[in-house]
Amino acid sequence: MNEISLKVRGVDYYVEISGKEDQPSIVFLHGFTGSTATWNEVRSKIAHQYRTIAIDLIGHGKTSVPDDPSRYTMEQIVEDLHCIFKQIDLDKFSLIGYSMGGRVALSYAIAHSESLNSLLLESASPGLKSEEQRAERRKADAKLSEKIIKEGIHSFVDLWENIPLFHSQKRLSSETKKQIRNERLQQREKGLANSLLGYGTGSQQSNWQYLHTLHLPVLLITGQLDEKFVTIAREMKKEAPLFQHTIVEDAGHAIHVEKPKQFVTIVEEFLNDLKI
Repeated sequence: MNEISLKVRGVDYYVEISGKEDQPSIVFLHGFTGSTATWNEVRSKIAHQYRTIAIDLIGHGKTSVPDDPSRYTMEQIVEDLHCIFKQIDLDKFSLIGYSMGGRVALSYAIAHSESLNSLLLESASPGLKSEEQRAERRKADAKLSEKIIKEGIHSFVDLWENIPLFHSQKRLSSETKKQIRNERLQQREKGLANSLLGYGTGSQQSNWQYLHTLHLPVLLITGQLDEKFVTIAREMKKEAPLFQHTIVEDAGHAIHVEKPKQFVTIVEEFLNDLKI
């Protein structure tokens, strides 16, 4: 595996690249409080067939943590990613995003669909539809960001890992739960707080109206136990009927963590059908 740091518009981005250049490429984007490490098992299982690129998004992992929340907007991140792909000479690739990373992946696809062979969104949303909803969410995110700065990362992680969204992860092995917790604890308060303020669900524009403009293969993956995101995916498919939607039985929000083998099978079958 090649670990590199790329200077992108004043921000040092941490990027991991595995595989051979002549293999089809897949880019992975993690969720809130995550890092490249969340994809380790999935990437290892597809290494024989694909070149993989995992990126720590701004404010997370080993990527820089700028002081200014305005550097964290969705538009800024999309531009950063496009610069990264140019720097590593990545032309056509498949893009996989989980949760927050799924919102980023969708935003990138809308702006630069010509770069993509396909788009895979795990437990992701196009954002909130109304300005009233977004305003309410911004208030909640601002309150949470303040709490993170004031009380510190350990207090926040104790809170975060016990929200209903991650209830199904309680069934994971002790070792896996420890790995997830350590990944979260390695984050920096300012990075998480600014991420909420800059590209939280309330801060980004709604992408619902652009779904039908995506003329590339799109797969939505949701866990059966994650009813909120199953509903969102079904609504997305109504807006864009050519999208495919797979529901993974007995899985929650983080399918790639809870059911990694099944997640890999879904990804491989989707991409193999495209003959990429």
